[in-house]
Amino acid sequence: MRTDTGQVFHLDDYKPTDFLIPETHLDFALHPERTVVKSTLQIERRPGTPADVPLILDGDELKLVDIRIDGAAPLGDNTFLATPDRLEIRGLPASGRFTLEITTEVNPTTNRQLTGLYRSSNVYCTQCEAEGFRRITYFLDRPDLLSIYTVRIEADRKEAPLLLSNGNPKDKGTLTNGRHFAVWHDPHPKPAYLFALVAGDLGVIHDTFTTASGRHVDLGIYVEHGKEPRALYAMDALKRSMKWDEDVFGREYDLNVFNVVAVSDFNMGAMENKGLNVFNDKYVLADPETATDTDYAGIEAVIAHEYFHNWTGNRITCRDWFQLCLKEGLTVYRDHEFSADMRSRPVKRIAEVKGLKAHQFPEDAGPLAHPVRPRQFREINNFYTSTVYEKGSEVVRMIRTILGPDLFRQGMDLYFERHDGDAATIEDFIKVFEDASGEDLSQFALWYDQAGTPNLAITYDYDPATKTFEIEIEQSLKPTPGQPSKKPMHIPVQFGLLGAKGRELKPRSAKGGLVKHDVMHLRKRKERFSFSGILERPVPSLLRGFSAPVTLTSELTRSDLVFLARNDGDEVTRWQALTQLLNAKLTSNSKRVRGGKPATIENSSIKLLGEIAFNPALDEAFRALCLSIPSESDIARELGTNIDPDAILGSRNALISAVAEGHAGKFAELYDGLDHNGPFQPDAASAGRRSLRNVLLDYLSVAEGNPKLAAAQFKHADNMTDRVAALGVLVQRFGGSQATCEALRAFEERFGNDPLVMDKWFIVQAMQPGDEALGKVRGLMAHKLFSLDNPNRTRALIGSFSSGNQTGFNRADGHGYKFFAETVLTIDKKNPQLAARLLTAMRSWRSFEPVRREHAREALATIATVTGLSSDVRDIVERTLA
Repeated sequence: MRTDTGQVFHLDDYKPTDFLIPETHLDFALHPERTVVKSTLQIERRPGTPADVPLILDGDELKLVDIRIDGAAPLGDNTFLATPDRLEIRGLPASGRFTLEITTEVNPTTNRQLTGLYRSSNVYCTQCEAEGFRRITYFLDRPDLLSIYTVRIEADRKEAPLLLSNGNPKDKGTLTNGRHFAVWHDPHPKPAYLFALVAGDLGVIHDTFTTASGRHVDLGIYVEHGKEPRALYAMDALKRSMKWDEDVFGREYDLNVFNVVAVSDFNMGAMENKGLNVFNDKYVLADPETATDTDYAGIEAVIAHEYFHNWTGNRITCRDWFQLCLKEGLTVYRDHEFSADMRSRPVKRIAEVKGLKAHQFPEDAGPLAHPVRPRQFREINNFYTSTVYEKGSEVVRMIRTILGPDLFRQGMDLYFERHDGDAATIEDFIKVFEDASGEDLSQFALWYDQAGTPNLAITYDYDPATKTFEIEIEQSLKPTPGQPSKKPMHIPVQFGLLGAKGRELKPRSAKGGLVKHDVMHLRKRKERFSFSGILERPVPSLLRGFSAPVTLTSELTRSDLVFLARNDGDEVTRWQALTQLLNAKLTSNSKRVRGGKPATIENSSIKLLGEIAFNPALDEAFRALCLSIPSESDIARELGTNIDPDAILGSRNALISAVAEGHAGKFAELYDGLDHNGPFQPDAASAGRRSLRNVLLDYLSVAEGNPKLAAAQFKHADNMTDRVAALGVLVQRFGGSQATCEALRAFEERFGNDPLVMDKWFIVQAMQPGDEALGKVRGLMAHKLFSLDNPNRTRALIGSFSSGNQTGFNRADGHGYKFFAETVLTIDKKNPQLAARLLTAMRSWRSFEPVRREHAREALATIATVTGLSSDVRDIVERTLA
């Protein structure tokens, strides 16, 4: 485990490697505790590199066995310097071309970092992004070093009848002593982080896909024996992804096989290794009995995301890790568009906005803020963030908004044509759109370099005499770590103007700032946009489709927001108007409750939510989103400072109670009417119906004040979505009741042998509000089914508690923080990546009221003073405290 803390890597220090490795041959002799890896590398000195420059290769906790050059005897100690983390070889052949053979030993069984080569439930598997390959063998482990790989794997036939790697199968055979081998060859040059190996005893489902040009591709999804039927939805999603990428981006698959393997111990969601995707099994396995609608949607999205990486990430990769957003932001955008085409586009977009505001906006507002493309880092594992992924996706979306769909597609086509086989940069990406469109995007490129969330302060003026409506927008961007001053950005603001009856008012002309295709292009710090031919005072609908990841401060009145919530034709802006109304009430009530005063609720808010709930013209999923009161974390984010989670919970519960009591009768009718006796279907319409019904279940349980309805739904549910929703209501509203205890016991008895389902059981209990939650979490850590060695289980309990349970985690006595610090330190000893990601839950500690703030600081300081911290955790804790 790396515990170094000093080295900072800078984008400006980039230089190409002194050596190239055109071909890599790997030979694995797999054994549980002593796997021997022989790498045979074709090395070429890069032209211009002096002959006396040594070859320096990366390693990480490696045991070196042997080094040879051009098949000669092993090198003597005087020609190389080897440590577990570095190999330096001097006195290289004068020709500059040679074959280097390196033999290393690794122990897959004891590797609980889950990077490099490790075992998950007796299955050998790898995770090499970002720097895991160096835990297998010494190598130039960086994304701009592209090599063609041939891989030979041998293992015990009973232990591992399945032997998989990247590319196409080339050979296989039987060996003595009950062992066998397989050879795989990938004709496409790739960086080391895309290498993969899987060996074990797994079940499989097979299918085929025929590409647009008529090529036949064999598809395989490998899972634990007995779980094959639960992989059928993932296979369907894969085939739809392949077809969609052909239709929308013109991208065909390029190998003869495409394999997916699901494993239960995995630090990430999935990994796009060329031709052999390795997945966390939560993003592969689904059936109505064990998976929720959220699980189905997640599988569809992640399967697509990893497949889409074949072109945006694999065929075109990153020059260096500072360019991570080049593959991740672009591919997130692509999987978002895929899901929007598969489901309801407005509902999908609202879900994206909710996620962005819940995770990325706080990241931008805190000590861990960084640009979409950072210019420096200490630990690259800590930059697989919402900023790089989700905000990176929003930047790509803005390019499409600015250029329009046709020019955007031309730019993407040029990107694939120009950079196929390259390790590219953000500058390369921006340039293709400039060349395709003729537009200057140099100012827009600031989105990649400036951290923080811009705020748009908007004022309006209507002149009834001239029938002119003016919008003035001023942008501002607060200082962030390392960036005290900011330049004006190019921000696309999609808009509409609504008349008194909700109809769209089309201006005769526009003056001032640039306006094209219903988009105001804000490029100065302050700009005025003037629209003529507006016959009545309009209500502006701004940031339609959430056209830019910004916050708004506007002069819209409460009545304007109510009008938009009722009438706006853009469902995203309609939802945003309603959310703004609710947040205003929730934040003001939070302050009242903190001051010892009761919350106040206007009948107009209750009425508005009822209108939306009972409007059959609206999508049921959209209605469910609107009826879902902003979370405690959402309210805390809106408050910004002096946060008191107990007051927030009181404010939120007061609004829920008022709405529940105001519409109890009609909510009950609607709830009953949404019941469906047919077979479970995972489609968007069915999922929307279940979502609305389960939101109503919570309201009705609050209105009735007892657990009967939730207990009945739990007992009779024929699918996991309804079952978990009912269990959640029981725990949230009636935590200590007999009905809740019985439901939890019944759930465990029924699903105790299914790890993914039991993760939901742990999550629900970790979210129980109030001071009792900490004791519950401590008790669950002692449960026979809990283990800190499994990332999914750890995230389910510790991650849910620290990131989602505002009152339980942020206790006024600080015990939640102390427990969390102790747990993070325990995890860090085995799995630094997981520990560091959990620790980001404390990024907003300065926003709390003084007592909690001091307790949080003390917990972070406790972590920071420990010697032997991993570089991952050291980086996060020091930046969080800075």
